[in-house]
Amino acid sequence: MPTSRASTTDSAKSSAGGGVQSLERAFDLLERMADAGGEVGLSELSATSGLPLPTIHRLMRTLVSCGYVRQQPNRRYALGPRLIRLGESASRLLGTWARPYLARLVEETGETANMALLDGDEIVYVAQVPSKHSMRMFTEVGRRVLPHSTGVGKALLAGVPDDEVRALLSRTGMPATTEKTITTPDGFLAALADVRQAGFAVDDNEQEIGVRCLAVCVPDSPTAAAISISGPAGRVTEAATEKIVPVLQQVALELSQALASSGA
Repeated sequence: MPTSRASTTDSAKSSAGGGVQSLERAFDLLERMADAGGEVGLSELSATSGLPLPTIHRLMRTLVSCGYVRQQPNRRYALGPRLIRLGESASRLLGTWARPYLARLVEETGETANMALLDGDEIVYVAQVPSKHSMRMFTEVGRRVLPHSTGVGKALLAGVPDDEVRALLSRTGMPATTEKTITTPDGFLAALADVRQAGFAVDDNEQEIGVRCLAVCVPDSPTAAAISISGPAGRVTEAATEKIVPVLQQVALELSQALASSGA
């Protein structure tokens, strides 16, 4: 059967980097689907990947049979439910890798350190190391919050185009959790502009009165991630911010390098 032989030959081909070419192509297609919002047509994948339609169709058929992609009634393809399990496990592992770096943040700043990811339209906290102070902040690992009222949310969305941020805010709404929460898209976009200029984000009593949070993105993370410190506003002052931010940025860079070297 020619088709079967062609498929076997393709799957056995090695890429220039020594890997299996069909696997590299399959994962590339999954990432392109994610970048496109999770649902695409074959012609779109062919246009963006440069692969011929028969090759894409064969790879997608395999991904569908494994549950990593599903075909919609409109014949388009969407990311499948089995990816959720992989993503949840990867998120937990990412938090485990981050803990030594968060512990260092606690040692150097004295405040609770957190790591969070942007999961869909929400922020999810995947790791935390608490401060040693008797008065300290605590956020349950696994907790989900809306991004507009958090420092990590601002840090993560600062790298997203404004039109996509507006679309996200229209889906989530912008409920106020305190009187200082930003509740308008224009106000939030202005805050993101400040984040891009300053290189860090601030939650100034916006999620909880009496609490300030400083956050930065982890550069080149395999999934969008941010780390932060949070503490009482009386300790996380403007003067303290000047000392804490360089530490945050350095730890984020070192965590990024560790993730890259581990192949994460």
